[in-house]
Amino acid sequence: MQTDLASPSAQAAHAEEWQTRVDLAACYRLHARYGWTDLIYTHISARVPGADEHFLLNPFGLMFDEVCASNLVKIDIDGNIVAPTVHPIHRAGFVIHSAVHAARPDARCVIHAHTRAGMAVSAMKCGLLPLTQHAMLFHGRVAYHDSEGLANNIDERARLVADLGDRPVMILRNHGTLVAGATIGQAFAMMWHLEMAMQAQVDALASGRELTLPSPDLAAKISAAGFRPPGTRRSDGTVSPLGNLEWPALLRMLDRTDPSYRN
Repeated sequence: MQTDLASPSAQAAHAEEWQTRVDLAACYRLHARYGWTDLIYTHISARVPGADEHFLLNPFGLMFDEVCASNLVKIDIDGNIVAPTVHPIHRAGFVIHSAVHAARPDARCVIHAHTRAGMAVSAMKCGLLPLTQHAMLFHGRVAYHDSEGLANNIDERARLVADLGDRPVMILRNHGTLVAGATIGQAFAMMWHLEMAMQAQVDALASGRELTLPSPDLAAKISAAGFRPPGTRRSDGTVSPLGNLEWPALLRMLDRTDPSYRN
């Protein structure tokens, strides 16, 4: 990155952006580790601190385990590359992610995935069922958007954000999943729990056995204890670990195995 570091404020901005780059690259590596990739065709984006009109996206053509802090591409809401790079971006990634970032200032990180379980549930008319605690974390927090084909049409952005509203999760029918988090760590944690919920739903339905569904009150209770913006506390004064405590542990795991995401 080329940044004027003459002033302390510029140095601070550079440090904040670099940390965001490191965290986002780690998120890509974790997706590769857990098999949540579709070759090179899905994306994770993060808003650049202090520059809400800019966000970071993966270089199109690289596998997720090749993404590192320095090769992430900085673009604006209109899809223009705004920092020197040799890498292009994928238009479909720009359309979906720019729509969410433009409409949702609280969405610092957006994950769009085509996992096997996510695609399977996206094809189910019932959507996500509250079969497990993982699924109940998202009770009342899931939006749905009907497929409009490959996401190359700028006009789809308005319909996509209208369907998303203020929810943190959206199932794109016959397509995949989308998660919008207040931090990169929170977005990853939501994706983890969502993917676990969807895998369990596919397995449970495939069993052919009679299933039990919890009461709406229980689902609402579990959802209320779930993901919260950074710094907010529960009624008992404690901070939810979801999206907070796991992230440093996940970074330590990556550092033990392959710290090259930091480059």
